[in-house]
Amino acid sequence: MELRYENLKSKSKAFRSFTGFDVKEFQILLGAFTTAWESYAQQNRLPSELRQRGYGGGRKARLLTCENKLLFILVYFKTYPLQEVLAFHFDMSQGQACQWIGILSEVLRLALGELGHLPERDPQKVKELLETYMDESQQNEIHDKAAPELEIEKFAIDGTERRRQRPKDGEEQKRFYSGKKKTHTVKNNLIVTLGKRRVEYLGNTWEGRKHDKKICDEEGHEFPEGSTLYKDTGYQGYEPAGVHTRQPTKKPRGRELTSAEKEQNALISSVRIVVEHVICGVKRCRIVKDVFRNTRDKFADLVMEIACGLHNFRTAYRTG
Repeated sequence: MELRYENLKSKSKAFRSFTGFDVKEFQILLGAFTTAWESYAQQNRLPSELRQRGYGGGRKARLLTCENKLLFILVYFKTYPLQEVLAFHFDMSQGQACQWIGILSEVLRLALGELGHLPERDPQKVKELLETYMDESQQNEIHDKAAPELEIEKFAIDGTERRRQRPKDGEEQKRFYSGKKKTHTVKNNLIVTLGKRRVEYLGNTWEGRKHDKKICDEEGHEFPEGSTLYKDTGYQGYEPAGVHTRQPTKKPRGRELTSAEKEQNALISSVRIVVEHVICGVKRCRIVKDVFRNTRDKFADLVMEIACGLHNFRTAYRTG
């Protein structure tokens, strides 16, 4: 059966498996996607004096409706099939599928930005953004007795690596080889609000060899005064000014951790696990979980930004 919105919308389990969303959530995203598509088409439309025929003339596109355009790109992000396989399911050529992927990825990013679900990318704006959560916490006086460590003014930073194809160039092989993962990767730093479970900041996409703390030092983001930041041992020595940091104690060479240190580590881990859950939510999109195959310039960064936006969108409508 050809993959079409009309064929899939009545099959709730299949729809969620293909897209990662329910039909109701799809419809919410569709409104912003339609607006973004119309804006994109208007900006990239050839002027009338350069056209050989009127807009809309000629052979009809396989993805004629915005429903099918959105379905196409969500299926690609969620299942990450080969382009030839994707083209077969949507009854088009591989070249057409490749072209649509490039166009609709950008439109999807615009739609998520319009809805306010994209993470911040500018490290200089991180502090100002996170201060809004501090203000919200103080105004609402949120004190959850069941989970006191998950107040909104608490944040976590963590890095995530994604496998990529092995570069052909020898120097690139060295730069992208991750000793931790024992393969070639790209990586990003994420800053997450523990209360909202949102990706608030997504750092640049770096080669796998780059160390997490060095990425922080180079990006230079700051945190609100008096906030609490949870981090793992990969950020040893990263101590932003005016911030209370929480990091598990490393096992000293030649001796064991004390009972108090183990208890403290367990408490920190029980809070910091939220950021691991968020990263798992981002990686529901298999395009950022499987070996990344697309060689288009800066596309690895774009798909990670969109995957974080899709996670934020999903979280907002399932926990709001």
